[in-house]
Amino acid sequence: MTIRSRIRNAISQLRVDPAERYLNEATSLVDLEAREREIARGLFSQRKTY
Repeated sequence: MTIRSRIRNAISQLRVDPAERYLNEATSLVDLEAREREIARGLFSQRKTY
């Protein structure tokens, strides 16, 4: 790998949605399902605080 491709890969990973990154870190199907439920419950939702 060249230095440019390494930099390009690092930058592209920063652009990925945090929820998608969280799902990609799952280690098993059970873990993936649990993470999907957490996201559905609003883990990464933007909550407005007044």
